[in-house]
Amino acid sequence: MVLGGGEADGTGYAPAGRDAAMDGALESLYGGGGGSRRTAGERSAGLGGSAPHVARWLGDIRTYFPGPVVQVMQRDAIERLGLAALLLEPEMLEAVEPDVHLVGTLLSLNKAMPDTTKETARAVVRKVVEQLEKRLAARTRATLTGALDRSARISRPRHHDIDWDRTIRANLKNYLPEYRTVVPERLVGYGRAARAVKKEVVLCIDQSGSMAASVVYASVFGAVLASMRSIATRLVVFDTAVVDLTDQLDDPVDVLFGTQLGGGTDINRALAYCQSKITRPADTVVVLISDLYEGGIRDEMLKRVAAMKAAGVEFVTLLALSDEGAPAYDREHAAALAALGAPAFACTPDLFPEVMAAALEKRPLPVP
Repeated sequence: MVLGGGEADGTGYAPAGRDAAMDGALESLYGGGGGSRRTAGERSAGLGGSAPHVARWLGDIRTYFPGPVVQVMQRDAIERLGLAALLLEPEMLEAVEPDVHLVGTLLSLNKAMPDTTKETARAVVRKVVEQLEKRLAARTRATLTGALDRSARISRPRHHDIDWDRTIRANLKNYLPEYRTVVPERLVGYGRAARAVKKEVVLCIDQSGSMAASVVYASVFGAVLASMRSIATRLVVFDTAVVDLTDQLDDPVDVLFGTQLGGGTDINRALAYCQSKITRPADTVVVLISDLYEGGIRDEMLKRVAAMKAAGVEFVTLLALSDEGAPAYDREHAAALAALGAPAFACTPDLFPEVMAAALEKRPLPVP
């Protein structure tokens, strides 16, 4: 706003030097091009159609603006100026600042991507995945390991393993009013998670186009969960078809390139598949990540959720797994799931470990 554009900014001063270069970069994206005024409703692309011009522009914005601003401008350029096709060129990909939204765009272009670009695209995706793993993996493992330890109850715990809250609750009948204390006849303690599988987690991910960021984060978390010996992890993606990507969980980049963003949505079919793979309901957590716009059979979907919960499955519904805030979602379906005891809510990546820990321990979820 300070830099303005043309004579309409009202400052009476023309930007020079670095300010002029910044103004030019902004004008190319948000202005009418060439410093001209736009008429009402007119929309024009100031970056032109040539890849070299766009590559120079990408280099300019990385020079003049901080990383988060660069990512926003790149996203706007892709949406406003139709630059998605240029991302199919290796030289363009090398010039772009990689982030979660860029990964989503690349995945949506995956089928149209020429062979000469695919290796560069994988390198870009891998860079983002490695950044996310560095940010999220250690905390996720620590949080869930603690939850698995606490979920294994023992009756003869060592002193530092005593669960005092549950011990007091279990011995309230032994309260002595004269001493104002509880005499614990039975101790309840935390166990220690053994190497054997303690819990099973099924991540069921909607891969419709609106869920791109959620697919990226869920794939990273799926790989982290799969690396924990005490958790058996299954990852399923769906639109109108269902694809099980569990055998690719050792590499989240392979998982991401195994998805196909876009298309319709059949949540009922996806849940039917997940339900068929559950062998230990009481030790299973199903995480449905979807905006709940169901294209399948609504009543059947709700019946499946009710049946899984009745069998002892912990069912978690995430409307989004991203940093983007509250998403658009089907409120009627969300209310119906909440009535079944499966509240639907959006979740940030930083909150996800706490949500999973609560589900593994069968305690109330930390709904924002």
